[in-house]
Amino acid sequence: MRLMLPHPRTTILVAGATGVTLWSLLPFLWQISTSLQNDKNLVAATPSLLPIPVTLDHYFNIFTAKSFHLYILNSTIVAGLTTLFTLVAGSLAAFALARLRVHHRFGILGLILSVSMFPQITIVAPLYLLAADLGLLDTYASLVIVYLALGLPLVIWVLFGYFQTIPVEIDEAATVDGAGPLRLFVSIILPMSLPGLVTTGLLAFIAAWNEFMFALAFTSNIDHQTIPVGIANFTNLYYVPWGDIAAASVVVTIPLVLLVMFFQRHIVEGLTQGAVKE
Repeated sequence: MRLMLPHPRTTILVAGATGVTLWSLLPFLWQISTSLQNDKNLVAATPSLLPIPVTLDHYFNIFTAKSFHLYILNSTIVAGLTTLFTLVAGSLAAFALARLRVHHRFGILGLILSVSMFPQITIVAPLYLLAADLGLLDTYASLVIVYLALGLPLVIWVLFGYFQTIPVEIDEAATVDGAGPLRLFVSIILPMSLPGLVTTGLLAFIAAWNEFMFALAFTSNIDHQTIPVGIANFTNLYYVPWGDIAAASVVVTIPLVLLVMFFQRHIVEGLTQGAVKE
């Protein structure tokens, strides 16, 4: 019986996919191992990948001594509100640009994209002064407003491409039946665009969940500080608690991984659908 060897191209693709997967997983596996090791092993001259002996002290410590659950609550509120407002405003803007007769739509899209290209560090100080004048420092509102402005360009661009793939005959049929633009948007376009909404919503949520610079500048106490700032607060002048930092990193990464795995099919469809014009 003749042995069938895999095609060289298939072998290269499998090897490449395996390499990318390992490259992406190894840092996370290292964090998991670090979070399960005691402090003595973490400061040893020779690091160990295997957590022997296993300890859960770092996980208990971040929730008891460092009140990490408060940072998680703050991040959940900020990221959730940001995602909601970004999807509402971004989907309306993308619908108007993609489905309605808007003059110079691509010029408007280019302007929206150009606004997002400014380095964030250059606008921290002006926004901080503005938030201080409005009394918004140490509030959820300051972070949600800034994250909304930062997330809208990406959401508008992704949903614009997705809305354009929906056949225009649907709009014409709805108009004949007496549907106005708002009813067309709510009753027809949005239900057909669920993969695109899921994709952009997750991107907006992850961006707000991981943002550090504005959260550090606009908040100064645990009542409103988010996860990245909370983890940065673990360190002090003379000691870096690597085990606690690793445990916190694992705790906040797992929900994102589960979200991406749960919505994987919608994410792939949402990212690829806009590339094909029907």
